[in-house]
This record gives sequence, structure tokens and C-alpha cells, in this order.
Amino acid sequence: MTSPTARQLPVGSVLDVASFEVEAGKIREFATATHALDPVHTDTAAATEAGFTNLPATPTHVVVAGHHRNQQQFVRDLGLAIERVVVGSVEWHYTRPPVVGDHLTGTRRVVDDTTKDGKRGGTMRLVTLETEWTDSAGDRVLTQREVLIERGA
Repeated sequence: MTSPTARQLPVGSVLDVASFEVEAGKIREFATATHALDPVHTDTAAATEAGFTNLPATPTHVVVAGHHRNQQQFVRDLGLAIERVVVGSVEWHYTRPPVVGDHLTGTRRVVDDTTKDGKRGGTMRLVTLETEWTDSAGDRVLTQREVLIERGA
């Protein structure tokens, strides 16, 4: 069963908006932390040689936006019991890779909010969120889709 304070936001509701600068140091840190071995993420000459205008971010780099979001607030806004929430899946669909110097703004929306019976009994709530990341010109850079699962009590 979902939390007694759970409320389902209408599909299309904006959950939050986050912005951040894509910085070389952060790309290098993230590449190191995620064991991304391609030198295009850490060496400007390698990035240029590969055809990039600057160091490209690693494929999952936008997760750093979590540091720019109020995680507790969005969980409250969804009415989820944080102690029972797990991330079911995350997908990224790129129009182009983010590069150093980009200012990205992500608008996260609710795209689905359903319940289903769990295989071990109880009801699970599945909330699907989609974040459209745009650059300072308003052009889409990538779309991130994630499914949060609130396990039954």
C-alpha cells in the first residue's frame, strides 16, 4: 500500500526545475568516479581530435543535478515514503552530448503514476519522471527518464 499521505500528481505536472553549468573539473571528477576511460572526457586535445567543441560530459553526467535539487521536497511533493523508495530504472536519450560551457536547465515532469501488485505481496507504486534538459538557447540536449518504485509497507 502506498503511504497514507500519498497523492498522485497529474501527468504532465512539473515536479521541479534545476540548472547547472557543465564544468571541466566536474566532468573529470565524474569520469574518474565512474571509471570512464575515454580520454575525450579528461583531455581537451583528445576531445577536439574526436570532433567535440570542448570536453563532453560522460553519458550519465546530469545526475549531478541531484546536488542542485531539493530531494526531500520532491519526494514529499509526490507523497512517497522515502524509506520504501528504490530507483527502478533510468534512461538517457541524447540529442547531443553536453560539453564544457553548457548551461543546462532540466524541467522534471510526472509522466506516469500507477500502482501494481508486487510479486512478494503488497502493492507497489511506480512513478515515472521525465526531465528535459535544454541548453541556454532553449535547445533540447537530452531527455532523462526514471522510474521510482515505492515498495509496499
